[in-house]
Amino acid sequence: MPLHPEAKAVIEATDAAGGLIPVGLSPAELRAAFTESWQIPDDVEPVGRVYERTIPGPGGDLRVRVYEPTGEGPFPGLVWFHGGGWVLGSFQENEAVCRTLCREAETVVVSVEYRLAPEDRFPAAADDAYAALAWVTEKGAELGIDTLRIAVAGESTGGNLAAVACLMTRDRGGRLPLLQVLASPVIAPPSDDRPSYVDYATDHFLTRASMEWFFEQYPRDRTDLTDPYLSPLAAADLSGLPPALVMTAEYDPLRDEGEEYAHRLMDAGVPTELVRYHGQIHGFFALLADRLTIGPVAHQRAITTLRKSFTEGLTLEIPRIRPSH
Repeated sequence: MPLHPEAKAVIEATDAAGGLIPVGLSPAELRAAFTESWQIPDDVEPVGRVYERTIPGPGGDLRVRVYEPTGEGPFPGLVWFHGGGWVLGSFQENEAVCRTLCREAETVVVSVEYRLAPEDRFPAAADDAYAALAWVTEKGAELGIDTLRIAVAGESTGGNLAAVACLMTRDRGGRLPLLQVLASPVIAPPSDDRPSYVDYATDHFLTRASMEWFFEQYPRDRTDLTDPYLSPLAAADLSGLPPALVMTAEYDPLRDEGEEYAHRLMDAGVPTELVRYHGQIHGFFALLADRLTIGPVAHQRAITTLRKSFTEGLTLEIPRIRPSH
């Protein structure tokens, strides 16, 4: 399918601004420029309450932003990780999608700020993601969460961290979430072996050069590239992981690795739904959701899958009516 006109407009605007990752800037300068350029949309979804707090992390306290639905809990919980190549980003730019998921899936969303590279290289972000999921699983009642109904999600490197948190939880014998939602996830290093990295290396918003730069910032050295907690496709065994919803974009360099991961999950016996959004680019789910009308469509698929996962196995307690005598 041809590139969608909305996606084409995003690409043209990004190129006019010097590209997604302007050449010659330091990570700190990139973060400052990214923060300055980002504004929360005016029409974000209202939710019951939004507040920030900290939770314990392996390298110090982690900041989280918590979104509560209206009504009386406890509610299911969704642990969300933002993207940004392990280098950029915060919970700020995912405000809109977190509110939408909170409101429509009727779930408490816990959006996590993890340590960033290159100041904190691998496995810092992975360890933070695991710690955040473990804390919500064990202590989520403090946030009004039913800890038996938890899912994890993220976009791009946030999708990487969601997948990695599931792998680490399985490997360490923890209680797994009910679902992992992976939107355009980073699953492996850049490679010529995947056609999407060749066909869409340039001129399609996220570039191969940007991904190569991110992969210079996060790993400590090349041996980390084969660690499943950085590159989930390197895992020898994917069995026993939570059911997955994997969403990819046709014109995304990361498309093929996300789809390969989905098929490997299927081969390992993990219930997996794979959806490719044709004509679309990286960031359609969260980062660019206010600029691409496919965003709400993808949100609805995630919401439906979350609600199904949260309600499977539940039984309604119907009060018995005693017969009158």
